[in-house]
Order: sequence, then structure tokens, then C-alpha cells
Amino acid sequence: MIQKLILNNCHFKKWRLFLFLVLLCSLQGIYAHQTPSTIVLLDVNPRAVLVELQMPLGELELAFGHEITKDPDHLIEKFGPQLKEYLLAHIHPMTAKDMPWQVEVNDMRLGKAEQTLSGPYQEIIVRLILTPPNGASTRKFIFDYDVIMHQLVTHSALVSIRSDWELGKTNKEPVEVGVIRVDTKTTLIYPLEINLEKGGNWWTGFKGMFSLGMEHIKEGTDHLLFLLVLLLPAPLVMNHRRWGNFGGTKYSIMRLLKIVTSFTIGHSITLLIGALGWINLPVQPVEILIAVSILISAVHAVYPVFPNKEVYVAAGFGLVHGLAFATIISVLNLDVGTMALSILGFNLGIEIMQLFVVILIIPWLILLSQTSIYRGVRIIWAILAAIASIAWIMERVSEKPNRVSDLIQNNYHYASWGILILAIFSLTFFGLHYRSSRKRNSNQYPVA
Repeated sequence: MIQKLILNNCHFKKWRLFLFLVLLCSLQGIYAHQTPSTIVLLDVNPRAVLVELQMPLGELELAFGHEITKDPDHLIEKFGPQLKEYLLAHIHPMTAKDMPWQVEVNDMRLGKAEQTLSGPYQEIIVRLILTPPNGASTRKFIFDYDVIMHQLVTHSALVSIRSDWELGKTNKEPVEVGVIRVDTKTTLIYPLEINLEKGGNWWTGFKGMFSLGMEHIKEGTDHLLFLLVLLLPAPLVMNHRRWGNFGGTKYSIMRLLKIVTSFTIGHSITLLIGALGWINLPVQPVEILIAVSILISAVHAVYPVFPNKEVYVAAGFGLVHGLAFATIISVLNLDVGTMALSILGFNLGIEIMQLFVVILIIPWLILLSQTSIYRGVRIIWAILAAIASIAWIMERVSEKPNRVSDLIQNNYHYASWGILILAIFSLTFFGLHYRSSRKRNSNQYPVA
């Protein structure tokens, strides 16, 4: 009995010690001053290296020597030239000591303020363009950088590759390549050597953009939904301002091909124009228009709003969808030659993936459109598309997700199962329709 009491007391002391340590860690997390690091993101292309600096405002103030946290909203207006001069004095990329690079501050803006456990946090985002001397490669250089840490020895800069065109890496998860900090033994700040010479060439970059185009369509539920809903009534003929019966296999295939081709031509035009920077529209209204295009197509699938004009509608809305495609490439800030190759690869990827999906679905639409059940399938499909489009419109206007948009986002990868179900469904009902037709014909024309 005494032994049991001693064991219970020991267990109680262990639990008390554990709770004390948890409480201590929590208090340290709340009251301790945590020094955030600068995030350095590199976008590497054959002609230049684009850099995005995400610097904590409080730490920058200590090194910069100006009170920039008192009125952060007017920071760029008040201290823009001095801050630019300060950055240029502390960022020195080079191929070698006698081959310095040109550094240009391209943009500065204030990030959103956040509330953390250690107090309010705000950062400034600076974009730079690093250009090597003639003949030098962007794939190997020395990044001499000591912003903030030349005064604040506890500060560090986390350097990552965000995109690398020649490796086909485009704006996915950044890959960390090193940390720049003060060496505690020597109190020196050593430059970081960036070496990307292993692998990577124009062909790899082209393949990367091709894959990006395929992936964008694969994940671009709204783009595919617009096209597929527009294709729903394509196999049907008009009958007194209503959708009638199946118009025949040749008629259906020609109409489907014309719609797909016109959509392709439309989005290819604005993809080229937008990627080259000739048109630069805000992302939000473009995304809203894409959702609206799905809603209009859904209404048309139920009642012919623009009968026999689907080709023109596909081309017109294709122009809008192309602007969304263009934003994927334009943010890479590529030179003209690389941009042209990127547009070609990206657009080919879009077309191949789009054509693949359409080929998977067209046969089942043609089979189903010959059955009496197609009207119900068409209306249900259109209603679901309309619900999705309204959810996307609400999300893109309010910039807040909703239950329907979250449901689509979390389950879009099950689309392949939907195509399989559609195939089985089409084959089953077309088989029943075919047997029923043969039976009617045999009753109408009995064998003598």
C-alpha cells in the first residue's frame, strides 16, 4: 500500500513538472522577442535574376536609421529614395570580384500588417532586378548581401529559389539554397554562392512551361467547366426555340470541333497579348468574368440564349480566359526570346490537356444525346455548373471562400471518376435505347 502511494506521488510530481515546462514554454512564446528573418526569393531566367525581399519593418528600422514604423502607410512616399539608396549599398551580386552585376530596385510596397504573439508585425516587400555583365551566366554568381544584419547581428536572410525557367521550375514551393547571417566566430558576413549550373537548358524550360500549361488546365476547374457546359447542347438541333433531338454524329462532331477551336483561338490571342504585357488587367475582374461565362453557358444549356452562335460565344469568352492564362507567365518577367518560347510551350500544354479532356467526354455526350434521358442529364449538369459559377462569383467578389467553392476545391481531383461514371452511364442507357429501337423496328416490320 505504501509502495503504491509512493508510486502515485512520483507520477504526480512528474505530471506537475511536465505542466510547469509547458507553461514556461508558453510564456516564453508570448513574452520573448522573436527576431523574424528576411525572406529572399529568387526567380532565375536566362537574362536576369529577379529578387523579392520580404523584410520585417521593425528590424529594418534599426538598421536603416529612420523611424519608419511610426507611419508605415507613408513609408514609401517619405523614405523611398533613401531606402533605395540604402538597399543598393548593401546588395552586391557578382560573377567575380571584377565582374559586378547591375542592381535595379523595381518596386517597393508595404505588406499587410499582422498581429503575432510577440506583437504587431509588418513587412516591406521590395523587388529587384539583378543583371549580369555581358557574357556572364545567371546560373552561377556570388550574392553579397548584408541588409539589416550589418547592424543587427541576430538577423538573418533565408534565400530560396522560387522559380528557375531553365529547370522548368515555375512558382511552386521555393527551394532553400542557403542562409546569410553573421558568423559568430569571425563576426563577418560571408556572401552566398548560388550555383545552378547542374542541369537546366532551353529544352528543359520549354518542357517545364508545357507541363505548367497541362497542369493549369488539369487544376483549372472553371476553364474546363465553361467549355464542357458550352458543349452540352452542341449535338442537338433547334426546334421552335427549344433544344430538340440529336442532329447526327457528323453534325455533332463538327459543331463540337468548331466550339473547341474557337475557344482555343480566343484564349491564344489574349494569352499572347497579356503575356507580352500589351494588356494588363487586374486579376479579380478577369476571374469574375470567367465565373460569369460559366453561368451564361449553363443558362444556354437549358434554354438556347444564343442559338447557333456558340462558336462566337466560345471565342469571345476565350479572350477572357486567355487573360487569366497570361497572368501565369507574365509574373515570371522573362525576356522576349524566353517569353516567346514560354508562351508556345504553355499554350501547347493547355491545348493538349484540353483536347485530351474533350476527347474523353465527347463520345459519351454523343451517345447520351441520342437517348431520351439526355434532357434530364443536360439540365442537371447545367444547374450544378450554375451553382458552382455563382459560388465562384461570390468568392471572387468578396475575396472570401464559401462552402461550395471549398467543396469544389477539395474534391476537383475526383473528376476522372466522374468521366468514368459518365462513360458507364452513357453506354448503359445507349444500349437500352438501341435495344428498344431495334425492338420497335422489328415490331413495325415483322419478318415474313
